[in-house]
Amino acid sequence: MSTIRELLVELTGTVEYADRIGDDTDLAASGIDSGDLVRLVLLVEQRLGVEITAEDMEELRTIGDYERFVAGRTAARTSGGV
Repeated sequence: MSTIRELLVELTGTVEYADRIGDDTDLAASGIDSGDLVRLVLLVEQRLGVEITAEDMEELRTIGDYERFVAGRTAARTSGGV
């Protein structure tokens, strides 16, 4: 299970939610509320050490979006980038 899915399980309290949605499913359309989306961003920042701006949040709609974003930020940080 991906880290983002693990965080979704923590937020929703159910493995079934994270298991039933695809990587490209819009999280808001899948039933997660806006408060949980904000909490997901906060968890990603805290646990994975990446900063997510308001502009970034507008682009993060799916699990795949989050995974690519985190991977890109982590790669940039380890290579000496921003």
